[in-house]
Amino acid sequence: MQLGLTGRRALVTGGSKGIGYAICEELLAEGAAVVFCARNPGEVAAAAASLAERGPATGVVCDVTDAAAVTAMVAAATETLGGLDILVNNAGGAHPGGFEDLSDEDWQGDLDVKLFSQIRCCRAALPHLRVSPAPRVVNINAVYGRYPDPAFFATSVNRAACQNLTKVLAAQYGPDGILVNSVNIGFVDTPQWDNIRAKRAPGSSKDEFFARLSAAEVPLGRFGTTDEVSGVVAFLASDRASYVTGAVIDVAGGMGR
Repeated sequence: MQLGLTGRRALVTGGSKGIGYAICEELLAEGAAVVFCARNPGEVAAAAASLAERGPATGVVCDVTDAAAVTAMVAAATETLGGLDILVNNAGGAHPGGFEDLSDEDWQGDLDVKLFSQIRCCRAALPHLRVSPAPRVVNINAVYGRYPDPAFFATSVNRAACQNLTKVLAAQYGPDGILVNSVNIGFVDTPQWDNIRAKRAPGSSKDEFFARLSAAEVPLGRFGTTDEVSGVVAFLASDRASYVTGAVIDVAGGMGR
């Protein structure tokens, strides 16, 4: 399938590892130029060196919970790329815990890295997307936004807000030709699951922990891989998805009853 991404200019947040890195790889393979950001300078440098072997890729250090830093990062990215066609809001992370486990600081931190990072990046990118010939926004969210789980209480609440952000952005900016969609992930094998396993099942191996969770919640019976997410993102960013906006697509192996 020809996706028509050759020459497109993409910005990916949280792109130094896991799903974000896979998205960068996928977009580069389809001919796009990519700028990505992440917080850790060492991880940004390592990912940039690796991705540059695949195509035009640049890494920027940015904490997406800092509004001024986001504005500066988007300005630097669009200067490097010469504009912007694709914004992938991937920054985030699982924050496991029930209601009584979460402090005000936990809630604020989770909101900042999930909902407000998407708001800030979309706001800064909007002037550039308006003049793009094929503007796309893809927000990476979670099935918990529609399938609440008390063990991931903050994620369940905040990802619901992120999904509604996607819907209202699509409605408001559809007349401008800006397509905004959401990809809801379920259990995907990424580095953040090491922290979750350490909290929830410190005595279990990774394989044991994944198998138990998958058997309980995933009809396909396994964790997903990052490339299974990145392929859907590339499609939504492409010309082949030119009549898709306001969609919330689950990439979760059937999880999310």
